[in-house]
Amino acid sequence: MEEIDGNILVAMSLAKFGIRHMFGVVGIPVTSLANRAVSLGIRFIAFHNEQSAGYAASAYGFLTASPGVLLTVSGPGCVHGLAGLSNAMANTWPMIMISGSCDQNDVGRGDFQELNQIEAVKPFSKLSLKATHITEIPNCLSQVLNSASSGRPGGCYLDLPSDVLHQKISKEQALSLLHNIQTQNNPHSSLTTTTTTTITTTRISEAVSLLRHAQRPLIVFGKGAAYARAEHSLKKLVESTGIPFLPTPLGKGLLPDTHHLAATAARSLAIGKCDVAVVVGARLNWLLHFGESPKWSNDVKFILVDISEEEIQLRKPHLGLVGDAKQIVEILNKEIKDDPFCLGKTHPWVEAISKKVKDNVEKMEAQLVKDVVPFNFFTPMRIIRDAIVGLGSPAPIVVSEGANTMDVGRSVLIQTEPRTRLDAGTWGTMGVGLGYCIAAAVASPDRLVVAVEGDSGFGFSAIEVETLVRYQLPVVVIVFNNGGVYGGDRRSPEEIDGPHKDDPAPTSFVPNAGYHALIEAFGGKGYLVGTPEELKNALSETFSARKPAVINVIIDPYAGAESGRLQHKN
Repeated sequence: MEEIDGNILVAMSLAKFGIRHMFGVVGIPVTSLANRAVSLGIRFIAFHNEQSAGYAASAYGFLTASPGVLLTVSGPGCVHGLAGLSNAMANTWPMIMISGSCDQNDVGRGDFQELNQIEAVKPFSKLSLKATHITEIPNCLSQVLNSASSGRPGGCYLDLPSDVLHQKISKEQALSLLHNIQTQNNPHSSLTTTTTTTITTTRISEAVSLLRHAQRPLIVFGKGAAYARAEHSLKKLVESTGIPFLPTPLGKGLLPDTHHLAATAARSLAIGKCDVAVVVGARLNWLLHFGESPKWSNDVKFILVDISEEEIQLRKPHLGLVGDAKQIVEILNKEIKDDPFCLGKTHPWVEAISKKVKDNVEKMEAQLVKDVVPFNFFTPMRIIRDAIVGLGSPAPIVVSEGANTMDVGRSVLIQTEPRTRLDAGTWGTMGVGLGYCIAAAVASPDRLVVAVEGDSGFGFSAIEVETLVRYQLPVVVIVFNNGGVYGGDRRSPEEIDGPHKDDPAPTSFVPNAGYHALIEAFGGKGYLVGTPEELKNALSETFSARKPAVINVIIDPYAGAESGRLQHKN
């Protein structure tokens, strides 16, 4: 009778539950697990560092609405993977981390890479389980995958001791265990079915009435709406009512940034003067100024649409609608259809927003039109914007991180399609860039991936350019190189003192570093650019080739500002 071990059973279970990709770093005791997964049709993307692999798994969950899977070794590997797991929890993206662990018989004896990993992961996971016997593997995997996607998505953890991975059962018993996982508990089937808490007709009617009678209504949507695939429903809501809309950074593209009702370029006016705001799949956290004055009006009435009842209770909006963003917006659309209303282009509120957008865009374009050399942030960002727009559809996925680079890019780069922007997100996480790029390339192979990174952000995971080359992923990494965090040495004279005053500033890197040479060491294409023509040529070549490349853009070290737009936090 044929026998299989725990490694094979994990791979069989993952394949049965519809997992198509894994990210991770192999080693003791999970190398065989990765090889077995590959043999069963799962693509394993091997990284240099679990941190980047974890960021990839978290972003993959957002882009596909299917849990990203991270595989790590025991002990330090698990700890490194916590970066990705915690990032998934902060951004509410579905992900599971699977880590090997020491032999159960040797716990407490100082075994190789021994760590109580269940306790270590608890603050960063919705559910953490340990398979203590090979027969528990299918059910444990089913539970963590299902939990990662159910309700408010997030990270979950599965611990696989080395002795469990080496245990054996008959193949017939393994198939029986997999068969006995009921369909309703199959995490893959649950991914496509979202449930909305029963909402009374009264609450829906109240929401529509608030919008109908508002003088200055606003529709805000975030990455929760993007995750729920609510773009078509939101488009119908916006265009049928004529209400201006404001996306959060990762909500950009659900409706095109160029839409005539987009209020992004009039953000301060929109949130400062609106009297009713329906917020769909976005939390009233720091990104939205907690929904409080002085950024928002004191008397604004929030209609908060969220998958989590706890979030509604925390924020205490005027009206809360608990459930899936897409489904609730569809219900609102149906209610409005029965008694339609539309503000129209000549409505005072729409006119005020439109005028402010026009004025601010003109001011921005006046800055962007100038070719400034040495480069500031605006000149290369405009050139990159125009090159991306020129590609048409399918639009590239833009990955952005860094203080000034990300802030300027958020204002300048244009998103026209859903889920085509990834950045530091809710947690403001730096170091996500290369992991996100790899996830995007794997999840959306028909799209080019363009990373627009500060040199500091790039440095966290720069070695993963080798991973880009190894898998020949269509990723172009553009590094804004201004010689340091925020840009070189910005200390005041009184700060330059003490026995180590001659050391480089804590914010300084090697000036004019040759980041483009790094990818060339692995066989990729590197470009060093410092003029508009050089940058245009590099973008044209790399966008056409769709091969791994790094474009090293030399920026004036004194362009930009410390902490980007968060100077008050530093």
